[in-house]
Amino acid sequence: MADREIKGGARDFGIKSDKMLRKSLNKFELLYLSLGGVIGSGWLFASLATGTYAGGSAILSWIIAGILVMFVGLAYAELSAAIPKSGGITRYPHYTHGGLVGYMMTWAYFLSASSVPAIEAAAAIEYIASYYPQLITTGTSFNGSTITILTPEGIALAGLLLLFFFFLNYAGVNILGKVIHGVGWWKLLVPALTIVLLLIFDFHPENFTAGGGFFPSPSYVKGGSSGIYGFNAVLYAIPTTGVVFSYLGFRQSIEYGGEGKNPKKDIPFAVIGSLLIALLLYTLLQVAFIGGIDWNKLYLNESGKLVPVAVGNWSALSTAVTTSGAAIASGPFLSLFQLAPVAGAIAGLFAIWGIILTIDAVVSPSGTGIIYTGTSTRTLYAFASNGYLPEIFLKLGRTKVPVFSLIAALIIGFIFLLPFPSWYALVSFISSATVLTYIMGGIGLAVLRKHAPELNRPFKLPAASIIAPLATLAAGLIVYWSGFATLFYLYTAITIGLPLFFGYYAYKVLKVNKTISALMGIVNIVVSLGIAIYFFNATSGVSIPNNTAFAIYMVIYAALLLGNVAILSLSVKSETIKREINAGWWLVGFFISIYILSYIGPFGLNTIIPFPEDTIIAAVVILLFYFAAVYSGFRTEAIEEILSETSELPPQR
Repeated sequence: MADREIKGGARDFGIKSDKMLRKSLNKFELLYLSLGGVIGSGWLFASLATGTYAGGSAILSWIIAGILVMFVGLAYAELSAAIPKSGGITRYPHYTHGGLVGYMMTWAYFLSASSVPAIEAAAAIEYIASYYPQLITTGTSFNGSTITILTPEGIALAGLLLLFFFFLNYAGVNILGKVIHGVGWWKLLVPALTIVLLLIFDFHPENFTAGGGFFPSPSYVKGGSSGIYGFNAVLYAIPTTGVVFSYLGFRQSIEYGGEGKNPKKDIPFAVIGSLLIALLLYTLLQVAFIGGIDWNKLYLNESGKLVPVAVGNWSALSTAVTTSGAAIASGPFLSLFQLAPVAGAIAGLFAIWGIILTIDAVVSPSGTGIIYTGTSTRTLYAFASNGYLPEIFLKLGRTKVPVFSLIAALIIGFIFLLPFPSWYALVSFISSATVLTYIMGGIGLAVLRKHAPELNRPFKLPAASIIAPLATLAAGLIVYWSGFATLFYLYTAITIGLPLFFGYYAYKVLKVNKTISALMGIVNIVVSLGIAIYFFNATSGVSIPNNTAFAIYMVIYAALLLGNVAILSLSVKSETIKREINAGWWLVGFFISIYILSYIGPFGLNTIIPFPEDTIIAAVVILLFYFAAVYSGFRTEAIEEILSETSELPPQR
C-alpha cells in the first residue's frame, strides 16, 4: 500500500502477484477455455431468439457478427501476446489511457463477467425444466415482454451450481485447465452432432422463406410492429438475441493469459481458433434450427385453448407450446427432436439424443459458468492490479488463485441470480456491457504501436492500421445496435459505479482532495439514480418516446459526465495525472454521442433518422472517436513498468 501513497498515476499494482500465479495452461487448454466460453447457453437458446426477429435470414446475423467479432479478436491477439496478463482485457485500457478510462471500461466489463455464471446456471435450470416444469414460470422483462423466469426452487438449484463453480475454481488453474479441456470436447461434439442429425433426418428447406420470404414480412417477426424487420432485424438481432453474447467467450484465453505456459504464442492461437470454430458452428446451428421447425406441431395457448401457429409466424416461437403444453422456448433444440416426424430406429435415436441434449443442457452452460467464475475472479484481480480496489483482492490462496476475488465473485453471482433470474432478460444487457469494453481493443493496439514501438510482439498483426479502426468500428456498431433501452440500463450502471472510483482510486492514487472525492461520489450516485428514475417513469419503462424528458435527462447526464472530468482535471496538480484524466474526454464524448443517436435512430424511442442512414452516421461518429482516442493515449507509467518487467525476463523458448 505504501507504493500507492508515494506515487500516483496509472501504475500496475499487480506485477508482484502476477509472478506468483501458477503458469500451467498449455495451448489447447487455452483454446478450450475460449471455446468453453463460446459454447455455452448461446447454442441452446439463441437460435430460437434470433429466428423470432429475423426468420430465415437469421443465419446472416451469425455470419455478420462472427466477422465483426473477428476484427476485435485479431486486435486482442496482438495485445495479449505482447502483454499476457490475467484479467488482461480490463488492464489494457489502464495501460494506454490511465485510470479514468480504465476504470469505466473495467467496471462495464466487470458487470458482464460477474453476471455470466448466474446466466449459465439459470440456462441449465431452464433446460431441465422441460422435464420438471415447476422450476420455471413466466414473468415480465424490463422492456415489458413476456419471458421465462426461475421459480424459488429453480433459483435454489442455480445457486448450488454457482457453489460448484466456486469450488472447482478454488482447486486451482491446473485442475481447472484439465477439466475444461475434457468438457470442451463434449461441448463441441454435442452441437456438431445435433447439426448432423437435424440436417439429415429433419430438414425442411421451405422454412427459410416461410412468413413472406427470406426476410419475413413485418407481421410475422417480433419487432415488425416497431419497424424492426428485413435487414434491419438481422442487425438488431446481433446484440439483442444472444448472437454477440455467444461469440464473446473468445476472451477467456486472454483473461487467463498470466497463467499460461507460453502465452505469447498460445493466446493468439486460442483467440483466432475459437472464433473460426464458433463462426462455422453457430451458423450451421441456426441453419439446422430453422430447417428443423415443424410448424404443424406448434400452438399458442390463448385463454386455455390451443390455437395452431401459422406457418412462418416467427414471433410466435417465443411463446409457442406443444400439445402437452410444454414451451419450446425452455428447450428449443430438445423440442425439435421431440417433435420431429421420424419413425422406427430414427425415432429411437432422436429420443436418445433428446436425453443427451438434456444432459448437455447442464454440462455445456455449467462448463461456461465454471470458466466465467474464474473470469470474474480475474476481473476483480485486474481491478486491484489497476489500483481501483484494495490489495487484498490481489492476495493468492494456497492453490495460487486470487482467493478474496473468487469469494467476492461468488457473492456477486448470487446477487445477479436473484433480481435477473431469466437468461433472456440478462443477455441483451450483458452483451452490450461486454462489447462496450471491446472498443478498446483496436484503440489499445494503435496506441501501443505508437507509444511503445519497442514492445516485444510475438504476434504482429498485418495491416494493423486498417484492422484497428475496423475492430473499434465493429464493437461500436454492436453497442449502437443494442438499442436505446439497453444503453439506458448500461450507462446508468456505469455511472452508478463511479462513486467507487471517487471513493478509492481518485483519492488514494490520483491524490484528489478527500472531501472533493467524497462529494463527487455522493453527487454521482444521487444524480445518476435520480435522473434514471425520472426518465424511466416519464417513458413508461423506457418504451414510449418523451422528447422533453429525454432533453432534460440528456442535459443532466452529459453535465454529470463532463463535470466529473473537468473537476478531476482541476483538482490535481501533477501534470502526469492531469494527462491521465484528460485522456478520458473522448470516452465521455463517445458515450453522449452514441446515446443521443441511439434515441433518434430506429433502435431508439423516436425514429428521426431511418435505417441504414443511422448506421452510416453511427459509423462515422465511432471512427471519429477512434482517432480521438488514439490521439489521447499516451505512454503511461504502467507501460513503463511492463517494459521494465519484460526486459528483466529471460527469453521464451
